[in-house]
Amino acid sequence: MSMIDFAQRPAHGRPRVMGVLNITPDSFSDGGTLFINNALNLDETLRRAETLVSEEADLLDVGGESTRPGAEQVSEAQELDRVMPVIEALMSRFDVPVSIDTSNPLVISSAVAAGAGLVNDVRALVRPGALDAARDSGAAISLMHMQGQPGTMQDAPVYQDVVAEVLAFLLERVRVCVAAGIPKHRLMIDPGFGFGKELAHNAALLQALPEFVAQGFPVLVGLSRKRMVGDITGRPVNERVCGSVALAMLAAQRGASIIRVHDVGATVDALKTLAVIEPA
Repeated sequence: MSMIDFAQRPAHGRPRVMGVLNITPDSFSDGGTLFINNALNLDETLRRAETLVSEEADLLDVGGESTRPGAEQVSEAQELDRVMPVIEALMSRFDVPVSIDTSNPLVISSAVAAGAGLVNDVRALVRPGALDAARDSGAAISLMHMQGQPGTMQDAPVYQDVVAEVLAFLLERVRVCVAAGIPKHRLMIDPGFGFGKELAHNAALLQALPEFVAQGFPVLVGLSRKRMVGDITGRPVNERVCGSVALAMLAAQRGASIIRVHDVGATVDALKTLAVIEPA
């Protein structure tokens, strides 16, 4: 595994597009599509990965624990059983960096040892042992803000100043990481759209995204198919491609380095267009 330099914009001139591989039966958008009788269908998962790669995904994000609103925590063994065969298969078949979407220290260590180059933690390494595991892995790290936990995070979240509070949290987690021995060049930040946030909070964060970019870290955003798209458009989850792509464009215009999406092809086309009309 070699660490990915996410601070360096790729040669294609657009933000990187992270394709989602949810290895869970209960994710909010595509939960269960890669499972048969509650068991992972590895062949279908690899076909899905092949599609994402053919649509020009810059990296693949593998997650074995749903973090949708109301989700329950899975066991360490269950998470490992879900993600490790997928990561190992991806590394042997595709020349595309892999990200591990986890908060579990053993999953962090195991996934990076198998070839994952990015630790994408929605809990910003607050679980016991996660900070040490991420530091020792040598991988790049994405620190995300979440108010509460997935099971309760959408139960009337409240902020006095959502932008200031989210930014302060992320900078404090950066401080903790650096104090633990993780160099700044391995870190990126994620405002956590939809994680303990209502539509007004998400809108304020997207409007203020340049403030996050100005901190000097690559910024990862995940807006794809989320409830805010439904709140804006009135569309159900499976009809939110256009709204998701519009938000991806807005995030790119505001300086996002990585955009995490389910619909890679549509997003890449939009970002290619933006790169021509508004080159970085």
